[in-house]
Amino acid sequence: MEKMPEDISLQLLKPNKKVKIERMGKILAFTAVGITIAIAFAILFLVSSKGLSTFYSNKGSVIEFFTGLKWNPGAVNELGKPIIGALPFIFGSFVVTILSALICAPLAIGAAIFMTEISPKFGKKILQPVIELLVGIPSVVYGFIGLTVVVPFIRDHLTGSGFGIAAGTIVLSVMILPTITSLSTDAIKGVPRQLREASLALGATRWQTIYRVILKTARPGLLTAVIFGMARAFGEALAVQMVIGNSAVIPSSLFEPASTLTSILTMGMGYTVMGQAENNALWSLALVLLIMSFIFIIAVRMIGKGKKTA
Repeated sequence: MEKMPEDISLQLLKPNKKVKIERMGKILAFTAVGITIAIAFAILFLVSSKGLSTFYSNKGSVIEFFTGLKWNPGAVNELGKPIIGALPFIFGSFVVTILSALICAPLAIGAAIFMTEISPKFGKKILQPVIELLVGIPSVVYGFIGLTVVVPFIRDHLTGSGFGIAAGTIVLSVMILPTITSLSTDAIKGVPRQLREASLALGATRWQTIYRVILKTARPGLLTAVIFGMARAFGEALAVQMVIGNSAVIPSSLFEPASTLTSILTMGMGYTVMGQAENNALWSLALVLLIMSFIFIIAVRMIGKGKKTA
């Protein structure tokens, strides 16, 4: 039997370089995915365990937490349970988020229509850089502008001290405007060009095409954009804290001071001791924020599935 040449035998025994690279790529990809999943579960476990400890360690009442109006975790009521009425903060977060979405959504969708259907060149050259600039501005700058411009304007020309739901809504509306505009622009651009041409060929005007064809086709993407904007508004902390007044009450008007979940968290977390009732109560507020984030994510995924099936 003839001997195999030495260089050929070495090539057969030596692993292929492409196989090594592919194997290494798989290892790196699975490692990255594993680390991401581990971090997500670690955050979920930490927030859940700390947030629920208010109810099983400090014997807080779940009903009082969601319906109570008084917030003083360091004190106890006549039943010996901590006073953890978080309804004013939950109410403030929802009101500010919903109002800012109602104000911002029409403006953002209108800007997206202008950038894509009416004046694409002007939108690409002027509006797109402006939107990107607004995205890059830190939230503390928005809060400082609201504190020096919006609050004095409301105090001098409307009523009250200037701090309140109205000031927080205005600041959040400006903050989430670029997010909703960018996502709405992508959704409208995703509408097939054939639909536009077919609508115009059937005699529809440009506005009829925009209203009856483009917006209806892009509706799932537009809803997703609004939900993403609401998610950012719901989780915003610093800018809202600077202009909302941070009063633990349910306001009777838009011009009275209020509080949100994030503003109370940022104000109180640095002044509590880990394991105490005050600290655990703040973790419970963080758990509510985490649950709301999951709800927003589930809503986006459901809209996406509806878009695919349609």
